[in-house]
Amino acid sequence: MTPAAPGISRRDLEGLGLSTAGEPVRISALAGGVSSDIYKVEAGGRVFVVKRALARLRVADDWQAPVERNRHEADWLETVARIRPGAVPAVLARDDEVGLFAMQYFDPAQFPVWKERLRTGEVDLCTAEAVGRSLAAIHAATAHDRTIAERFATGAIFHAIRLEPYFEASARRHPDAAGRLLDLSARTLNTEIALVHGDVSPKNILAGPRGPVFLDAECAWFGDPAFDLAFCLNHLLLKSLWIPAAASRLLDAFAALDTAYRSGIAWEPPAALERRTAELLGALLLARVDGKSPVEYLGPAERALVRDISLDLIAAPPESPREVARIWAERTGG
Repeated sequence: MTPAAPGISRRDLEGLGLSTAGEPVRISALAGGVSSDIYKVEAGGRVFVVKRALARLRVADDWQAPVERNRHEADWLETVARIRPGAVPAVLARDDEVGLFAMQYFDPAQFPVWKERLRTGEVDLCTAEAVGRSLAAIHAATAHDRTIAERFATGAIFHAIRLEPYFEASARRHPDAAGRLLDLSARTLNTEIALVHGDVSPKNILAGPRGPVFLDAECAWFGDPAFDLAFCLNHLLLKSLWIPAAASRLLDAFAALDTAYRSGIAWEPPAALERRTAELLGALLLARVDGKSPVEYLGPAERALVRDISLDLIAAPPESPREVARIWAERTGG
């Protein structure tokens, strides 16, 4: 038997009903957890994942976040499983009091992480389109739903794990843009429309054979659906600098995702959501070089370029993501 990893014990597994006393258990820490301890567990002939949220995130800056987000993540997974079957891992067991839950494990051979596929230059437009369609379907199914709004009244957590470390931290480093960034943070927090994932990044999406699978919904919140769209589109722009040979294809993926999402907007005028998305894109670009969680794959020259473009976008926000992509391509040569 492999000894239990520091963040989870046999007692935890037995408490979840996923292991019995005396049976062989193998626990392996999974890489990549910035905000949680994540473990692959083999017990009783089953393989599954157990996740426990951290109070202090693993970044250079001091970044604290409420651990009850673990419960809301499990709630998000269970809610979305009813809306979009197969688009999330099944929750197998949960202990909200202890602050952990177990979920379905996906074999990486069949469910590669989308970020890793992009890193190798494999930019599949069908995956981008499917991500856009799935996000729009989740937002459409939960828009203006007061029961969902009450269940995910998690604005304080969203502020602590997204708005403060992204927009407000960037504002402290850029006094000239601070007023716009702080205003955007406040307006975003007060925009309550649909169920938001809050961390729709390629590293949190598996490119499954039947469509994307969304992971890591720790920021789950009833708020502005434009945040999810902008968050994912932002990563495609940044990765066009990371992988120059695939830059043009990544911009095509940006357009494919945006178009697929836009076709599913049924809860508000599309132009209104597009304006908010474009404004969020400028701020998110800046946040990923000067916020508390900068992307790890850009060098000093690329960071400076992103900073210059983002500050211009914040000062004069475009009307749509398409316009942001056009400006980005002109400035980066993509």
